[in-house]
Amino acid sequence: MTDIRLNVQGLSIDYPSARVVNDLSFTLGNERLALVGESGSGKSMTARALMGLVRRPGVVSAGALNVLGHDALTLSSRGWRALRGNDMAMVLQDPRYALNPVLSIQAQLEEALTLHQRLNRRQRLEAVKAAVAAVGLDLPVLARYPGELSGGMGQRVMIALALLNNPKVLIADEPTSALDARLRNQILELLVEPVRAAPDGDAADQPRPAAGRRALPSGVLVMYQGAQVDGMAARDLPAATHPYTRTLWTCRPTRRPTAGYCRPSTEINLLRRRRMTVVNLAGVTGHFRRLNGGFRRQLQR
Repeated sequence: MTDIRLNVQGLSIDYPSARVVNDLSFTLGNERLALVGESGSGKSMTARALMGLVRRPGVVSAGALNVLGHDALTLSSRGWRALRGNDMAMVLQDPRYALNPVLSIQAQLEEALTLHQRLNRRQRLEAVKAAVAAVGLDLPVLARYPGELSGGMGQRVMIALALLNNPKVLIADEPTSALDARLRNQILELLVEPVRAAPDGDAADQPRPAAGRRALPSGVLVMYQGAQVDGMAARDLPAATHPYTRTLWTCRPTRRPTAGYCRPSTEINLLRRRRMTVVNLAGVTGHFRRLNGGFRRQLQR
């Protein structure tokens, strides 16, 4: 690792009710790093912190949080706009919330080019066509809106958008969690191939399942309840000694599960018994509104 792109030392993310990431440290250069762990372990919040997307009341603190040579703790809004979608890009979990519902796919792709490159209209159109073709979509998709796309098509559009400006750092936050196995493998290849082709490209991936990752990342960072509990080269996963990492490896999908398939270790059962209360509700009232007669009036229940 000769060129450090991400330097994270002592990253913590706090909300009024809880600390969701606690003292996380890692570095990333010309390699791929996979963050693995169950839901709620802090993977997505870590990704958002790297992109400067943690909003109030969340508070990000760290001994060092350097992104491509920039101090992410003090970077201005203008500085983040110059980085996001250009030198850094992120593929979010759900295209329904990541894409603008009132802009066509072509308009959103062209906007990303307009913000970061000086291209004429013909050059932008050529770049957009090449981007959608690279992710296996037909050109008619450019005239469609996000609400008209299937989940798999939306994921591909997000990948095309993320790779459009050849980012130096690519963060993929569970981009395949809602896809079937065939499409999942295809999407993973779409993510990995451009990074392989670009000598300066790095990727941080936050997958939930460990299956199929051995050939993809250089390293694996295991998170549990907001903290790093293990870290190793991907090839060393089968020989992991930490009980939580062993449990994750045991729970990987396999064609021939053994009798002990996905059986949590005794140590993990003890850890879970000691967990703090996850949700504590009191005095909750729910209100539901139903539109009646178009937009003329609302009935409250």
